[in-house]
Amino acid sequence: MIGPGSAVLIGAIAVIIFGPKKLPELGKAVGSTLREFKKSTQGLIEEEEEKKDREK
Repeated sequence: MIGPGSAVLIGAIAVIIFGPKKLPELGKAVGSTLREFKKSTQGLIEEEEEKKDREK
């Protein structure tokens, strides 16, 4: 698990590499990507459950 010291170090490196103006844009992009991934995996899980129900 990442400790608080590691999180601060990673954050500082991100600010140095990307700059403070780009970080909100990157965070928004990561958030939308994770949201889309979650939506897709949820759809796959629901399809599998429907197949199992039909087979019974």
